[in-house]
Amino acid sequence: MLMSMLAAFALPHPPIAIQKIGRGEERNIQSTIDAYHRISKIIADINPDTVIISSPHSPYLRDGFFVGASNKVKGDFSRFGHPDIAATFEIDSDFAKQLREVNDRVRLYDNEDLGVDHGVMVPLEFIHQQGTYRWVILGISTLSTAEHKQLGRDIVRISEKSGKKTVFIASGDLSHRLKHDGPYGYIKEGAVFDKKITGILSSGNFDLLDSLDASLCEQAGECGLKGLHVLAGVLEGKTYDSHLLSYEGPFGVGYAVASFVLKQKNPYVDLARRTIEHYVKKREMLKLEDIDDLTLIQPSTGVFVSIHKQGRLRGCIGTIEPVRKNLALEIIFNAVAACSRDPRFYPVSQPELKDLDISVDILTKPQKISEKNELDVQRYGVIVVSKTRRGLLLPDLEGIDSVDQQISIARRKAGIESDEPVEMYRFEVVRHHD
Repeated sequence: MLMSMLAAFALPHPPIAIQKIGRGEERNIQSTIDAYHRISKIIADINPDTVIISSPHSPYLRDGFFVGASNKVKGDFSRFGHPDIAATFEIDSDFAKQLREVNDRVRLYDNEDLGVDHGVMVPLEFIHQQGTYRWVILGISTLSTAEHKQLGRDIVRISEKSGKKTVFIASGDLSHRLKHDGPYGYIKEGAVFDKKITGILSSGNFDLLDSLDASLCEQAGECGLKGLHVLAGVLEGKTYDSHLLSYEGPFGVGYAVASFVLKQKNPYVDLARRTIEHYVKKREMLKLEDIDDLTLIQPSTGVFVSIHKQGRLRGCIGTIEPVRKNLALEIIFNAVAACSRDPRFYPVSQPELKDLDISVDILTKPQKISEKNELDVQRYGVIVVSKTRRGLLLPDLEGIDSVDQQISIARRKAGIESDEPVEMYRFEVVRHHD
């Protein structure tokens, strides 16, 4: 199953970027405008069913998140002297309602007359030059950063559940206090804040948001940080290419444009990797409700999770037959065991996570065989059984060149001597890897 959330973006919202409003001043932020056109082209190439956008200027609630749920809304730039620059666009109300079902902090507002703010209108003005899409408009809140991140996770859940092609936009400006002659004056912390945020956007390491000093953020006078926490939730556990396309602040407000295009991943390996990273960082199991791809909630079978580091085995644990109620749990429990309870290795540490290669083998039901000539080291794995002892070796392993070698290693793993009689079984695997 392919991912439905395909890209995410951090975008500023300077009305002066609109030519009729800027009246020539927009040329001072040409880098921002050029980056906006690049983003619009990326979105057009994706051709999403739905664009989800968070804006700090949408209704700001104390105990929840504003989400527009009417079928159509309209907006204009009257506040900036241009009511003639206006748009009416469709809302994906079904997506909004599903989001409310999974997140009780969501507050639905079904009001077509609720004006759309410039935090939405500026991105829309550029993006609609390339294509027309349905939208979901979100507000940020006084709720915790953890709640904002959870909103991002839930957006992905609904995206994957619906199968709709989606992109997410965090609309927001950085520090408003970069210049003495700017609208909000100057404070040295403004540039410090912007340097930290642009570093995060460039690297794509959103874990660093949690280490930002609260006093620095407050003094910077920003309006984009909580949107970035939603963005962090959207991207959590994903693999993506991150690019800071532009940053400038000639008017005293920091404008950053960044793109995060997600890479299609194997869902089995993705679940194993997310499980390992979650366990190593937090010492707790990943929960079923945190799984985006619901196709993994299927009848279970035998599963092996293998971890390699720099080409060498770092852990491998599995089950010959299912012991959990579904495949997702089978992968989760075996992934945790492979990274923490393989007796041949020390538990995986957090600094190692970025260097791990992970594969997931899905086993077919074992078939009893009577002769070793029914084996093929490339195609079949082997199970040898003697009373209560049982040894297994997966197929198509580097360095295993003969059936005799395969059987010998399986015997040795079970502590079965070479002259002891055994029952033999063969099985096939579907191997999934990055």
